Amino acid sequence: MALTITDANAPELIASGQPVIIDFWAPWCGPCVGMSPLVDELAKEYEGRVVFGKYNVDEESDLSTEHRVMSIPTFLFFKNGKKAPIRLAGSQSRETMVARIEELLAH
Repeated sequence: MALTITDANAPELIASGQPVIIDFWAPWCGPCVGMSPLVDELAKEYEGRVVFGKYNVDEESDLSTEHRVMSIPTFLFFKNGKKAPIRLAGSQSRETMVARIEELLAH
């Protein structure tokens, strides 16, 4: 299951250096709610290799402002304490998500 990401715990999690994928979402967003089971499934599959987190844009705002998240769902990827050049916006297929996760792990 994906972690709950907040403005308080995000910097430490990102700075840990491990691969992190953050799902920016809101409970009223249909596509976000639709992606949630896949995010949890991938979090379980990649447990120990990638940290998955969900960031509720209705409850938090600093991280989404810092990374210019303008639409949801948006998925940002981090590795070695820095934002990776991978960014996905909108609903994504399992195949696309897995391909981007593997790309993150390969670099």
